[in-house]
Amino acid sequence: MMNIIVKPLISEKMTRLSEAAANPIQTRIQRNKGIAVAPAHNRYGFVVDKRANKIEIKNAVEQFYNVKVIDVNTMNYSGKVKSRYTKAGFLTGRTNAFKKAIVTLAEGDAIDFYASI
Repeated sequence: MMNIIVKPLISEKMTRLSEAAANPIQTRIQRNKGIAVAPAHNRYGFVVDKRANKIEIKNAVEQFYNVKVIDVNTMNYSGKVKSRYTKAGFLTGRTNAFKKAIVTLAEGDAIDFYASI
């Protein structure tokens, strides 16, 4: 069996999505007008094996983190060819190809990536 989860995706955008679910913040205008806070999406990102499908990703996350997964969105990123001019001449190379999965968890579930640090 292949190792499905390569690493958690920790970026500013993913951190903002996961923290919004933990403690939703009301803006000053929302407080003044009595508008309720929009429901936050309990989402976490992972870089996964390129050959893994959504069902395998769901099972791997549920087993590894002991949470209930509601939805899995995946995106493939193919290695792009990039070229540039330098002093040494014209250089051409490829970027890494990978697959990203955004996992939505059930209400009340959370993953703490920093617990083991």
